[in-house]
Amino acid sequence: MFIIADLAGYTALTEAHGGDEAATTVARYRQLAERALGDGAHVIEQVGDQLLIVARDARAAILTAVRLRAAVADEPHFLSVRVGIAEGTVVQRDARYFGPALNLTARLAARAGADEILCTGAVARACGDVEGLIFRDLGAQRFKNVPEPVVVSAVVSQEASHHGMVIDPVCWMHLDPGTAPARLPFGDSTYHFCSFACAQAFGHNPENYRTNSAQ
Repeated sequence: MFIIADLAGYTALTEAHGGDEAATTVARYRQLAERALGDGAHVIEQVGDQLLIVARDARAAILTAVRLRAAVADEPHFLSVRVGIAEGTVVQRDARYFGPALNLTARLAARAGADEILCTGAVARACGDVEGLIFRDLGAQRFKNVPEPVVVSAVVSQEASHHGMVIDPVCWMHLDPGTAPARLPFGDSTYHFCSFACAQAFGHNPENYRTNSAQ
């Protein structure tokens, strides 16, 4: 069972705050991921902000993903995680994995939105009932380089994360609107920022960032 998890907005964060901030964020993200691993799950590869995790079964994979999402959500001034989970046969060479299952896992992660976990219908069925979780059927979907449509489910926690939080439209960081260091009105909305630097970037070209606030 394979999990690919990366940080939504990582590129935007790097551009807004530079490499040092990005490196600090990735290091903290790896710590959160290690602590979130369920029994029989372990990180086998990391490329930038993207983690590849192998789990022994569907339940371990789902619980790991949910714990990681919750840990990231609880981290102050942090990005969101997006996760894909799939199953299938792979080939292992030199401690690395290859095969269609990994391609599908990556496609699911890329399709997921901020704070979203997507898995195949087969993973959802194999996991069974988990208290506090709902598998929302998204139907059959097509993915690049995957020959047949794949039934996809979203893993929804009954206790939603990020209640009352907003997203900095420049670097995609989650913020408490009551304590955000800066805010700017634009059009019919007020945008919140993690720093005056992000507020200034938005002020120079707001149309370039407005869509990010809905991510």
